[in-house]
Amino acid sequence: MTQRYLSIEQVDMTFHTKGGSSNVLKGIDLSVARGEYISIIGHSGCGKSTLLNIIAGLTESTSGAVILDGKEVNAPGPDRSVVFQNHSLLPWLTVYENVALAVNKTCARTKSKAERHAWILKNLEMVGMGHALDKRPAEISGGMKQRVGIARALAMEPKVLLLDEPFGALDALTRAHLQEEVMRIQDELGNTVIMITHDVDEAVLLSDRIVMLTNGPSARIGEVLDIDLPRPRNRITLADDPAYNHYRQEVLRFLYEKQRKVEQLAERRDKAPTAEASKARA
Repeated sequence: MTQRYLSIEQVDMTFHTKGGSSNVLKGIDLSVARGEYISIIGHSGCGKSTLLNIIAGLTESTSGAVILDGKEVNAPGPDRSVVFQNHSLLPWLTVYENVALAVNKTCARTKSKAERHAWILKNLEMVGMGHALDKRPAEISGGMKQRVGIARALAMEPKVLLLDEPFGALDALTRAHLQEEVMRIQDELGNTVIMITHDVDEAVLLSDRIVMLTNGPSARIGEVLDIDLPRPRNRITLADDPAYNHYRQEVLRFLYEKQRKVEQLAERRDKAPTAEASKARA
């Protein structure tokens, strides 16, 4: 049984507009252990990013709760840092200054000026960006911008690192290099990571568990797959690994075959109480 470090408890999310209401997430229950790497995968529109935003405290769920290390999440906080698909760097600041902005905001009371400077450098070196401290975002590549975004997120020393398709806008080679960097950093630091992705191979390569959501509306957790592959992982070696390919096939099977069966079972369960209530009234 997974020890609860981060607990998502019966989370529902309904958006209300002038045109009506749309239930995006239904009864999301998930426990995440400290140091675990979780990927959330599903078809477009199933509410993956909405769920991540709820964990980040950027969106308030309609019902249910998110508990992190014994405290309820109800607003953004430095214990959860987010890396988006768009790097979100401030274009007028240098690489160093973009990371310094986060460090000075979160560590002003715990680190001296010299300690904060050393910490900024350490995190930029960790992602291979120590050589570009004085560059501005317009002067570096997309992959390098994402490296800076990851450094900034890690420098906040979050309890949970939230990745919202962080490699989605990158070319295949850059994407592969950054995946390897994230694996190395996570192995070194033992971060708790939750990542949104559309990429099945990426999910299997990086994760301890893959959480598969059904299609929306009213998306649910359809299946959770444990990835029992030794670390550190090498993508070349794993390409011919029977276990790796089994996990990959299981995710694809869910996304393109099994998830509809899960939805149908859930729909029948939801209708059952209504049917029983109608019989009681009759």
